[in-house]
Amino acid sequence: MLKRALGLPDATAMVVGTIIGASIFVQPSEISAQMPTPGGILLVWLAAGILTLFGALACAELASAFPRTGGVYVYLTEAYSPAAGFLWGWAMFWSMHTGIIAAIAMIFARYAAVFVPMGDMGLRLTAVGLILVLSAVNILGVRYGGRVQTAFTAAKVSAILVMIVAGLLLSRDASIYHLQSPASEPATFNGFVLAMAAGLFAYGGWHMVTFTAGETRDAASTIPRALVAGVLVVTACYAGLNFVYLRVLPLGALRTSTRVAADAADALMGAGGAGLMAALVMISTFGAVNGIILSGPRVYYSMAHDGLLFRWFGEVHPRFQTPHRALILQAVWASALTLTGTYRALFTRVIYTEWIFFAAMAGALFVLRRRANYSPAYRIWGYPIVPAVFAIAALVVVAIQVAADPRDSAIGLGMVLAGLPVYLLWLRK
Repeated sequence: MLKRALGLPDATAMVVGTIIGASIFVQPSEISAQMPTPGGILLVWLAAGILTLFGALACAELASAFPRTGGVYVYLTEAYSPAAGFLWGWAMFWSMHTGIIAAIAMIFARYAAVFVPMGDMGLRLTAVGLILVLSAVNILGVRYGGRVQTAFTAAKVSAILVMIVAGLLLSRDASIYHLQSPASEPATFNGFVLAMAAGLFAYGGWHMVTFTAGETRDAASTIPRALVAGVLVVTACYAGLNFVYLRVLPLGALRTSTRVAADAADALMGAGGAGLMAALVMISTFGAVNGIILSGPRVYYSMAHDGLLFRWFGEVHPRFQTPHRALILQAVWASALTLTGTYRALFTRVIYTEWIFFAAMAGALFVLRRRANYSPAYRIWGYPIVPAVFAIAALVVVAIQVAADPRDSAIGLGMVLAGLPVYLLWLRK
């Protein structure tokens, strides 16, 4: 039996900490490349935050109705069938969840190399070391993992607030004030949609807090509050940081930069700014990896208890009361992906399929509200418009990815659907 040790601060920290990883510090150039004006760029970040909030609200109602360990897996199973839940867990373990652990751990290692130069194998071993250390922390107890998450999220948000305040105070000189940059060309609808897709990916990870519902005190109330509060905090941080980027960097430099936060820090504080930003990215990615490692095994634990995985996958440590075997297997597979570099292909091909599941999750509200026994403690504001808008936006993200790279998209979808015959064989067994 898992222990309910997480409160509202821990759950909120998980939402904020898993969303804010590295993308906001490294490469918001995808959005600025599509939008010709600073105002348009800020609009995209705010609009993406609002759409993410719509998804969080839909998830909040489902969490209040089914406050059980597993989150999205539980909602898909309840609304559609165990097959839908199984495919979500299948994709999570083999690529989506473990792949993002490996990817963010590698970003941590690359920024660690700013202070301790290392080669390619050194980077991989550093990333694996991070995965193993944080997996061990989370095996020792969800309370320890929650405390690490809360501490690093607080440090991350504090550093972002310092950067925003510094950007407002230190960039008063009109010579470096770039918010009035004229548009080089008019904005297009296609450009706005592409920018929104990039923005929504930067807001990814908000749903993971639902995986730990079985270890959250008063989950039916805490999870919805954490989702809403966390997404609002992230939206404020993203909008504030991009305002600073636009204030201190020319639009052309913003579009071409691959380390925009470091470039902005250099513009504000001189050559030492890049080192400070490297430290901030390390803090941010450390917290993000911890939250992702903490949350994922709860899905595998729930699947095992539903008979969709081997029972030993769902074993709880007798002393620490954590799903230790699921944590170990996740760490082993994520480490293997890191050492071989295969996470790149897996992650880029499969991550878009997560949005198919998100659309299905929002659609679950329409399915479940027709059932007499459905009684959520919280009902989404703006139903049916809010979940419908989010579901449509999720499908647009999928369509954009498929249009941009149909071959890899087909491979990625095939990898996810390969779980279906496995599911049918499992049922027969």
